[in-house]
Amino acid sequence: MRLTQLLLMRHGRARRQLGREPGARLDLLRLLVTGLVRHERVQTTGARAREAATYAEKLIDYAKRGDGDETAMKIASFWLTEKDLVPKLFKVLAPRFRSVEGGYVTVHQIPNRTNTDRAQMAVMELAGNPYPPLVTRRRDPESTLLNVLLRGYRLELAREKAAATSSSSSAAAAATSSP
Repeated sequence: MRLTQLLLMRHGRARRQLGREPGARLDLLRLLVTGLVRHERVQTTGARAREAATYAEKLIDYAKRGDGDETAMKIASFWLTEKDLVPKLFKVLAPRFRSVEGGYVTVHQIPNRTNTDRAQMAVMELAGNPYPPLVTRRRDPESTLLNVLLRGYRLELAREKAAATSSSSSAAAAATSSP
């Protein structure tokens, strides 16, 4: 077996290791999920953001069950290291996503870290947060004022040309038929 094939085998490991032992990895993910619930936008590396986003989505799915559900309360108290955020999860975030099925967390790529290790960076944010959007939607170029005015001007020119050609062709037809 070649070395490259050995590196590609995961042997039952379904999640990213994030360069840490299992306990430290879990603590890191808990801190990221807690920060996301508190601030609703967190900047971290891309791999950490993608991994923590899956757990944050599952946490919100459980929170949608309500604070009366014992399993949801246990999961919330496990994942949130700051216990004052449990009411925010159940009273603010769960009602916000009550009618939505998934897609609570978005991960946006941002430029790589430049000062140390050039790590791929990302911003993880909850949908409907109060911050301005990271990605601005491109305006439809067809609906800008300049393009609308140009389109109207071109239509007007086309009508004038059509009227001029029809009047000149009718004048030419009248000139050929009258002698």
